[in-house]
Amino acid sequence: MKKKLFAIMFILFAAQSAQGKMVAQTVEYKDGTTALEGYLAYDDSVQGPRPGILVVHEWNGLGHYVQGRCDQLAQLGYVAFAPDIYGKGVRPSTFEACKAESGKYYADRKLLRQRVNLGLEQLKGNGNVDPKRIAAIGYCFGGATVLELGRSGADVAGIVTFHGGLDDPTPADAKNIKAKVLICQGGADKFTLSAVSGFKKEMDEAKVDYKFVTYKGAVHGFTNPDNKGTVPGLKYDAKADKASWKEMVKFFKKIFKV
Repeated sequence: MKKKLFAIMFILFAAQSAQGKMVAQTVEYKDGTTALEGYLAYDDSVQGPRPGILVVHEWNGLGHYVQGRCDQLAQLGYVAFAPDIYGKGVRPSTFEACKAESGKYYADRKLLRQRVNLGLEQLKGNGNVDPKRIAAIGYCFGGATVLELGRSGADVAGIVTFHGGLDDPTPADAKNIKAKVLICQGGADKFTLSAVSGFKKEMDEAKVDYKFVTYKGAVHGFTNPDNKGTVPGLKYDAKADKASWKEMVKFFKKIFKV
């Protein structure tokens, strides 16, 4: 009986070891005197430096949704870090509060770029990350944020947005984008449709290497299961979510040559 129990325990231990140990932790850092609280996830069984992915939150701040995306990326072998754009403890919960908080950064793109670049520094400084293989992804507000990261001239290999904000008050800054860009957008996203033609013109004139993928019928927020459709024009779409994630994974394999 003891031998059988030992055998079972050994099999369970071996299975756990094969899967590796997923590490998730809070990372505190600062922008001057402003405290920021990011989220880091990685698999510590992966040997050597690996690509790092910056994952920027939606307009309600860093929470369980973007943390879950970091965990998914860690399971794929990446080091994922979600930067805190708003500041420690600033997590708006109502439509009006989210609009007001995100509006501060849309109105001050210099501050937005500063906050996202601080997050990038945190990711690049991680010993598990190959600083030459970095990508940034973002959802909604986070999508707009990673595009601003690119426009700031940040040295990243790739940028991916999911139902992200596309408007830009300084389109000439697109010439600073060094990364390849993947845009995953809902075909029925009333919050961003009016900005699509201007965005494509901006990218074309700056000769940015970008791909624009549209998911027919998908509206804003299509990747987040929390979007139940209670807010008009904001609803999860499982098919578009799965397809866009697959598109991103393919994009990463291409830019990271893995």
